Amino acid sequence: MTNTSTQFLSASTLTGDKVKNLNNEALGELKDIMIDTQSGEVSYGVLSYGGVLGIGDKLFAVPWDALTVDGENKCLILNVNKDRLESAPGFDKDHWPDFADPGFEDRVRQYYSQL
Repeated sequence: MTNTSTQFLSASTLTGDKVKNLNNEALGELKDIMIDTQSGEVSYGVLSYGGVLGIGDKLFAVPWDALTVDGENKCLILNVNKDRLESAPGFDKDHWPDFADPGFEDRVRQYYSQL
């Protein structure tokens, strides 16, 4: 029996999936999933955008609740246009933010709550 439900997926199933917006424009791919080890909840999806073959790409911490899993098309949906994403607070692969910093969480959540 095959289970086609997207309610429960392994992190490795989602990592590497494309991220698109509601206009079906490519926004990048899901590079990682950040789990709050205190609550056990998924807090962020780390989105990679731009660059070529992973070089020069910018990373974004996107609140998990801003992403929707599209199981039928095997991608994630983020309701943001490309210009807005490019202006989002981001980081590079060698300088990850302190996800536990309340200031970081406030800035990121505020940015994506304006969508």
